Amino acid sequence: MSDKLVVLLNGQSVVEYDRAKRLPGHQRQYLEKMDSDMDSGIELNGESIAEPDATQRAKFVAMHMVQALLDEHDAMIAAGCAYLANRLPDLKQVKVVQEGEDLMLDLVFTDAPENQVMVQFDPSHLRKQQH
Repeated sequence: MSDKLVVLLNGQSVVEYDRAKRLPGHQRQYLEKMDSDMDSGIELNGESIAEPDATQRAKFVAMHMVQALLDEHDAMIAAGCAYLANRLPDLKQVKVVQEGEDLMLDLVFTDAPENQVMVQFDPSHLRKQQH
């Protein structure tokens, strides 16, 4: 397991999350609340998923974290990184490529390309869901 989770935006490291630092109790509780909120279902790439699995949850959180990066919402960035780093201990990088309004997201578990999960999404869906 790597101690760092790195978020790259267009090839530039924009966030490094250190897994070696223990989360305070209230932050661990917040991660539990995130899971609890997702238990009632999520929308992923325009598809409603009633009972999301761990991978679907990770993609959902990663997409919201990327939107938080673009919006410079530090608390949401931190929560997203903490969730991904703690729920996916083998995740090494979140790679984001932005081309105009289009975003592509890779969850990188190893350096081998076949172990990557690519997620394409339309960030306008996220803006509609926020309260």
